Amino acid sequence: MHAQTICRLCSSCCPIEVEVGGNRLLSARRISSLPAGSQLPCPKLQAAADIVYAPERLLKPLVRDARGSFREASWDEALDLVAERFHFFRKEYGAQSVCWLRGMAADWGAPWDYANRLMNAFGSPNSIGNGSVCHVGREFAHTVTYGTMTIPQTQGARCILVWGKNDRDTNPAAAEAILQAKQNGAKLIVVDPIRTALAARADIWLQIKPAHDGLLAMAMIHEIISRDLHDADFVAQWTVGFEELRRAAAQFPAEAVAGDLWLDPLAVREAARLYATTKPACIVDGNGLDMQLDSFDATRAVCMLRALTGNLDVRGGDFLPQPVPARNLQLRERLPAGLRPITGDYPQFNNFSPTWGNQVQSCVVDAILEEKPYPVKMLVSQSGNPAVTLMDSGRVQRALAKLDFLVVIDMFMTRTAQQADVVLPACSCFEKTQLNRAALRNSLVILQNQVIDPLGESWPDWKIIFALGRRLGLEREFPWGSAEEAIDYQLAPAGITVAKLRENPGGVRSAEPQFEKYRSSGFKTPSGKVEFVSEQLRANGYAPVPFADGFRAEPISFSSQSERFPLLGISGARSNRFTHTQFHQIPSLSMNRMGCTVDIHPADAQTYGIGEGDRVRVETPRGWVVMAAHLSEIVHQGSIRIAWGWGDLEPECGLNRLTDDGQRNPVIGTPSGRSFMCRMARMEERA
Repeated sequence: MHAQTICRLCSSCCPIEVEVGGNRLLSARRISSLPAGSQLPCPKLQAAADIVYAPERLLKPLVRDARGSFREASWDEALDLVAERFHFFRKEYGAQSVCWLRGMAADWGAPWDYANRLMNAFGSPNSIGNGSVCHVGREFAHTVTYGTMTIPQTQGARCILVWGKNDRDTNPAAAEAILQAKQNGAKLIVVDPIRTALAARADIWLQIKPAHDGLLAMAMIHEIISRDLHDADFVAQWTVGFEELRRAAAQFPAEAVAGDLWLDPLAVREAARLYATTKPACIVDGNGLDMQLDSFDATRAVCMLRALTGNLDVRGGDFLPQPVPARNLQLRERLPAGLRPITGDYPQFNNFSPTWGNQVQSCVVDAILEEKPYPVKMLVSQSGNPAVTLMDSGRVQRALAKLDFLVVIDMFMTRTAQQADVVLPACSCFEKTQLNRAALRNSLVILQNQVIDPLGESWPDWKIIFALGRRLGLEREFPWGSAEEAIDYQLAPAGITVAKLRENPGGVRSAEPQFEKYRSSGFKTPSGKVEFVSEQLRANGYAPVPFADGFRAEPISFSSQSERFPLLGISGARSNRFTHTQFHQIPSLSMNRMGCTVDIHPADAQTYGIGEGDRVRVETPRGWVVMAAHLSEIVHQGSIRIAWGWGDLEPECGLNRLTDDGQRNPVIGTPSGRSFMCRMARMEERA
């Protein structure tokens, strides 16, 4: 039997076709418009059956006994214990002492809504996501600038500017669209410190110094404005603050800043001119802009390039999405008035969206260790692995050890789950029906449809949350007996049902795409226009124009200690065989730890006496890791790239042992986890 569904082995939400026989997943393939020989492969999808049927899958609830060991338990026993702990901590310390921390593995649509609904109805404002380091901080920057996050229309673009994103490894369908456009004559500009496969295909590759994206964007803005390459009509009619932006950008001519960027000023100017004069053009921005101290203003500056050139909401430009009419399930109005979340130092970020909620995950560690603004005593970790994925993992480990009670919802026994009091086994994406954020963000709704029964006694996330909610006395808030009932309720304003979606596996549109919508309704900003100057930010004490007061002198962690730590370390690469720390235990993907390496420029390797395959120790003031050396010119001399995600398999390979969480962006709470100063030495034995 063949069936269509959505793959959620990563955040791309690719439509796929699966083959099922005897209630067993046999294979899965991505649905692509390209012929089979031209499609980009996805190793995770090719290994879908290996993941689903991995011997390491958690298939029964686990409860820690009095001796500190795990024992198998029934769902009733495990959920009753979790509910009892919820009630206990609410009585003793207040509902806010219970926190729900979400990772990316369960998606950000309905599963995020359900967790927020439970916590808000329970009385705790502390359902926290990881958006301060991934996507949501960037979305806030888009929203402040022009009211929503844009969608690049790569297939119709004549120029594509890819900034901090490598879709070949993270979103194969998007990469195919970019490569198709280039084959059809589109110009390609790539901003990336690494010579990726996409950078190698670019007409212009800007090998930028990490953490300096805002400086490059402002230099490009200056070039476009000073050469009168901006769309004067659009700027005059649909923007505010142009003169202030002009003055801010005048500080950053290419000749003055190129050295700090590791770039040739001619290349900076050429890229700006090519982007500004080739219409339509779109910008594909990605996680390379996240995880930096200046990520908010850097992203705002990149957003302003779209508006300056008149590429907003035009065919082949950057589309303003048409959200699906849907009920907000989160019940935020049920929270007690005046109850401050642990992310209370970031109010603008907390409240910019009706559904994103609180996203500064570092605050969870603060509240546990320092009890600021109050203590968190109990933590539920769903679809994440904070012991490995949060910055400064040594500090995170101390926080997890201090917790009074830890619950983990996951498919596998992660480093975080090993420290839990209760572990609840979750299903894979093939074993559950759900509505993903990609289906809510824009008008095409596609259902992630269950294609096999849950393995063992594992449960889908919705079922775990609904059952826990009812045990907490929230029967009226969780009346649904199935995911289908909940989805029908959520989509009722759009007139879309699960039955209709199953009749149309390719998706159902709530509205046909419309361009230049701002001409009739304006932009969803306070002024109704694109805001080069944000009075909202000014009123709250933040910079109204990006970098108007200059560029941060030390945007990279440990820059003040560069004499002791002279190399620039980069977090990467995001291999297409894994999603963060997931799936490293799958032999067909791990491939004997292939790629668990430190990429070193040959000139630096010669300086340090390091050969291919040598074991090297990389150290920062926070800790150290040991990996094999790989000599490669994909990195800039003076920098090294350290493999990401291997810390769940082997602690000494955990990159976040190196990163810092002491400094954070004042608006969105982002620490500098992408780049840091470090030192390196060869160890005696070879890997």
